[in-house]
Amino acid sequence: MGKMLIINLKTYKFGNEEIAKIIGRKGIIACQAMEIKTLSKFSTIYAQHVDSFEPGRHTGYILPESVKKAGAKGVILNHSEHKLSLNVLKATINRCKKLNLKTLICVSSLGEVKKIKKLKPSMIAYEARELIGTGKSVSKSKPKIVENFVKSLKNTKIIPLCGAGISDGEDVRIAKQLGCKGVLVASAIAKAKNPKKIIKDLKW
Repeated sequence: MGKMLIINLKTYKFGNEEIAKIIGRKGIIACQAMEIKTLSKFSTIYAQHVDSFEPGRHTGYILPESVKKAGAKGVILNHSEHKLSLNVLKATINRCKKLNLKTLICVSSLGEVKKIKKLKPSMIAYEARELIGTGKSVSKSKPKIVENFVKSLKNTKIIPLCGAGISDGEDVRIAKQLGCKGVLVASAIAKAKNPKKIIKDLKW
């Protein structure tokens, strides 16, 4: 995996197929479980969440097997809007590893990074919770923390990403200079009137 643009569509209701077609295989789309099969025809797809349960009597939960069968190549876990305990996160990451699903874990502090990197996920994305959806990018607002985050993963195989408020090419350029290998973007694209223009600006 090289430099990445990961678009989290969250639960926004409009333009998801259009965005998947625009980004194609040059980026990653994180979508709701019901959209995985459709959007995987156009782009590389990650599920926005899965649960750690084995197949059986667990009504209402999302199994890693289900999202993989639908076409997902990985999952996002521990987003600030869907936090998990460390024990649950460990179990879920292990389930995903057995199925060869990539794991992207979101963190909001360097303390979280220290604990979660021991679980050896594929990627960790640092997102300052207070900047999510504000248009104020983490790369500009908290460059020293982003830099220290990247350094904390230096002797691991974990790919460092950052997100929160990423809105334009300048935000991406700074993230790259700080050592990140990709960015996690949401509302800047999902709510854009012209997503194609924004995606073009955000590409590495």
